[in-house]
Amino acid sequence: MNLSGYTCQGEVLHLVIGMMQHLEDQQLYPQSSSDQAIADALPAPLPIAAPELSNPKISVVDLSPSEPSSSEPSPSEPSTAEASLNHSVEAISGSRMMGDRHFYDWQWQGQAIRGVYEVMGQGKPILLLPAFSTISSREEMRRLAELLSQQYQTYLLDWVGFGESDRPALAYEPKLYRAFLRSFVSETFQEPIVVIAAGHTAGYVMALAQDDPKPWSWVVLSAPTWRGPLPTMMGDDKRKTYHLLQKLINLPVLGQLLYWLNSTRWVLRWMIKRHVYADRSHITRNLVREKWKITQEPGARFAPAAFVTGRLDPVRSTQEWLNFFQPLPLPVLMVIGEQMPPRSRAEAEVAAHFSGVQVLRLPGTLGLHEEYAEQFFQGISPFLGKYLSDRKKQ
Repeated sequence: MNLSGYTCQGEVLHLVIGMMQHLEDQQLYPQSSSDQAIADALPAPLPIAAPELSNPKISVVDLSPSEPSSSEPSPSEPSTAEASLNHSVEAISGSRMMGDRHFYDWQWQGQAIRGVYEVMGQGKPILLLPAFSTISSREEMRRLAELLSQQYQTYLLDWVGFGESDRPALAYEPKLYRAFLRSFVSETFQEPIVVIAAGHTAGYVMALAQDDPKPWSWVVLSAPTWRGPLPTMMGDDKRKTYHLLQKLINLPVLGQLLYWLNSTRWVLRWMIKRHVYADRSHITRNLVREKWKITQEPGARFAPAAFVTGRLDPVRSTQEWLNFFQPLPLPVLMVIGEQMPPRSRAEAEVAAHFSGVQVLRLPGTLGLHEEYAEQFFQGISPFLGKYLSDRKKQ
């Protein structure tokens, strides 16, 4: 049996291997001389240890030359979601701290799509955006939201194609997510807000920061990335091959098989260990089980396949990524994990060094906002409290 000129058995094996390779550490991708020079200049990683709340291992470097401009819009009290016609609310409860579960009904190219988000606490609004990944959901932001909701009102959003939001079989691409985020923010909040964005979502937040009026008053980027796993490790010149892989994963039978091979509990544990959690002792059986449940939802493979193959990359070059920060459109705090994959960390360090971005360094890798939520909260709180206090005085 042939599939587009390739033997089915050999091509499937080749594609499975390619799909599995994204789980490897990004050091497998050969670095250029400039990448290596940046990596060599990076500070040595902090030793990995469970967070000590009384004495967190936090390194802060303030590269911002001045306070935020008084001309910037100040954050406002949150709007009432129930007042919007395309919002509905349902109370939920559980063993963890839970908020009110809301629905955001949206249209994309004539198709009705329902997003899900959750609201906790009272006070100034803060939007928390989880990273894109096979195991992405708002749950990864829950502990951080719990801590922040003691003083602020937190909004946890599931992206379209991830978490509890609808996961239709459609063309997942950057313009969809830019439109979804812009629409959600404009219809949910009356004035610019604080946003915390993890991983790949950093690029979407910074893209909207170019809007006028700006949707954000202050931005926190957690372990920011812009290039998908396969393009990072295997090169940008193979994007047509990655697109073919995405199309195969979207197929009813073959795609389901490829996705199943890539989402077993053993594979998920390996993925988390490689570049999501820094401390293996934090990767419990319960954690893996909860992450695995995310992958079993109907339509779960479509958006993650787009992410892994680079179809959700917000930009296509390092220069485009750096342009988000030069000039800096608004106050930004970048949280860099000391154990981030080398290439991702190098590009975050460059963006921070050559702009007015403030920097907070913490233990952890791409999932540091979840693994070290307490230290993350302690690290950003002084910045957040000072910024909102200064805004209130203006």
